[in-house]
Amino acid sequence: MNKVRILHVSTAHPCQDPRLAYRVIPSLAPHYDLTAALPHVSTGYRNGVDYRWLPKFRRLLFRVLVSQPFVLWYAFRLRPQLLHIYDPELLPLARLIQLALSIPVLYEVHENLHKKKHEKATNQGAVFMWLFFLFDAMAQRRFHLIFTEHRYLDTYTNLAKPYTIIYNYPRLSFLDVFRSPYTPNQQEPIFFYIGWISFERAIDTLVAGLVLLKKRHPLFQVHLFGERTCTDEQLKELPGFAYVQNNLHFHGYADQKKALSYTSQCTAGLALLKAVGDYPDSYTTKMFEYMALGLPVITSNFPLYRHVVERHQCGLCVDPTDPVQLADALTFLIENPAQSYNMSQRGRRAVETEYNWKSEAHKLLRFYELVFREGKQTKIRA
Repeated sequence: MNKVRILHVSTAHPCQDPRLAYRVIPSLAPHYDLTAALPHVSTGYRNGVDYRWLPKFRRLLFRVLVSQPFVLWYAFRLRPQLLHIYDPELLPLARLIQLALSIPVLYEVHENLHKKKHEKATNQGAVFMWLFFLFDAMAQRRFHLIFTEHRYLDTYTNLAKPYTIIYNYPRLSFLDVFRSPYTPNQQEPIFFYIGWISFERAIDTLVAGLVLLKKRHPLFQVHLFGERTCTDEQLKELPGFAYVQNNLHFHGYADQKKALSYTSQCTAGLALLKAVGDYPDSYTTKMFEYMALGLPVITSNFPLYRHVVERHQCGLCVDPTDPVQLADALTFLIENPAQSYNMSQRGRRAVETEYNWKSEAHKLLRFYELVFREGKQTKIRA
C-alpha cells in the first residue's frame, strides 16, 4: 500500500533545526512518504526522508523572491497530499498551493509574532508585519494550526479548523547519545548554553554575573553555541567583558550533535531570557534538554519556568536582569556538588516521566490522522 505523500517546507529554519530534524520529521517518516525541503540540506534520500535543497538567505526579501519559487516547483512536481510549513513568510505561497492542488495545509507556529510586533516591525519592516497580520488571519480560517505553546491560544482565538499543541519536549533517544554521568569539573567549572545570543536573552546579565563569579572561581569556562544578534563591538562595550573574555567560548551556530558533546563535566546549563515578547509565556526548549542530559538548570524566574524547575527541584530560577542573583546561583552549584547532583537526577526523572517527545509524537500522528479524515469527509460532502 502506497504511503500518503506529504511535503515539509521551511525557508528560514536551518536544516539542522532540532525540532524539525530530530523530532517532527523522524516521527513522521515511518508513516508517510515524506519530502522535506530545507535551506542548504543535502539533496538525497536518507532515513526514510526525501530531502530537497533550498537556497539559504538571512534576508526575508531574498527568501521570498528566490527560495519560494523552488518551493512552488517542488510542490507542483511532487503533488503532495498535505503541505506542512514552519514559517509565516510561507503563508501566501501555501494558500496558492492549497488552491491549486486542493490539499490541506498545516501551519506550525513557533513564535507568537503578535506579541513581538514592535520588535519585528523594526527588524523586518512595517510592511512585512502588515502582510503577516493579513495572511495570519487567513491561515486561522483556511489552515490547520500546530502550536508549540498553549499560551498562543490567548492570541489565536478565531480558529476555524482543528488545531493541536505539540510541545517542544526533548527526544530522549537522540539526547541519550550525549548524556554522561554528572561529574562536574570542580577545579575549572564549566557552564553550557545553546540558543540565540542576544540582549533579549540576557547576554549582558550573563557577562555581569560572570564578572562577579570570577572573583571567587577564576578558572570557570562557558561554552556558548548559537547565532549572535549582538556585534563584537557591543559585547566589548559591556562592563567587565574584557575581564571574562578569555573564559567565554563563542562557537557560533552548530548542529546539536556537535554542540552537545561539550556538555560533559558541565556544572549546569544556562537558559536565561528577559521578559520580552512571548518569552514569559513560552517554554525555553533548552531547559528541558538540559534536564534530559542530567544537568541542573539556571533559568529565568518566570512563573511558567518556576512551575517546572521549583516543582521538580532541578535547578535555580533567577531574575534575568540581576547579575548578583545569577552569580549567587552559579556559585551555589559549584560549591554544593551533592545538591547539584540531586538536582541533575530529579531533572532527568522529570523529563522521563513528563516532559519528553514520545507523548508529543503520538499527538502529532493523531493530528495528521484527524486532518486526513476531515479531508475525506469534506470530499464526500462535496
